[in-house]
Amino acid sequence: MKGKIILVTGGARSGKSLFAEQYAIAQGGSKAYIATAQIYDQEMASRVAVHRGRRADDWQTFEAPYDAHQTIEQAAQKATIILFDCLTLYISNLLLAPNTADQSEKNQYIMTQIDKLLNSARASQVTVLFVTNEVGMGIVPDNALARQYRDIAGLVNQKVAASADEVYLVVSGLAVEIKKMAVYVNKEVVHG
Repeated sequence: MKGKIILVTGGARSGKSLFAEQYAIAQGGSKAYIATAQIYDQEMASRVAVHRGRRADDWQTFEAPYDAHQTIEQAAQKATIILFDCLTLYISNLLLAPNTADQSEKNQYIMTQIDKLLNSARASQVTVLFVTNEVGMGIVPDNALARQYRDIAGLVNQKVAASADEVYLVVSGLAVEIKKMAVYVNKEVVHG
C-alpha cells in the first residue's frame, strides 16, 4: 500500500491550515502535525500559538525545519494521517540554508529535498496533507531573493500537485478540489 498525498493550497489567510486540520480530523485515526516554522520573533510566535491552540491534545507534533523527509518517516510510525504545515516555510528554510552558493545550485538542492519528501510520503503508507501558499498570485517582488523564492515555490507546488492524489484550493475559507478539474494535454497537466 502506498501513502496518499493531498495538497492544500491558497493565499495567505485563506483558511488553508484550518481546512487541512478539519480534513485530518474527519479521517479519524491518529494524527501527527509536522511544523516547519522557525520562531525568530514575537509575531511568528503568535502565529504558531494560534495553530497550536486549534489542535486538540491527541495530535503528535514534530518540528522539521530541515530534513523533513526523515520526520515524515518517524511520524508515519505513530499516526495514520500527517499534516505538513507548510511547504512554503520549508522552502524558505531551505533557500536560506548556507549550503550552496548560487541560485541554480540552491534551486536544485530544494527540488532534491522535495523529491525526498514526496518519496517519504508515498512510502509512508499513511495519508500526508501538505499545506502550501500560492505566493506567485500577487505582484512581482522588487528584489532577486524574493523573486527566486516566488519562482521556486511555484515549481515546488507544481511538482507536489502533480504527485498528489487530491489538490484543494482554498479561497475565502472555501475549499474546492481542483485536481479533478485540471485540463490535460498529452496526458500531462498544462502548466502556466
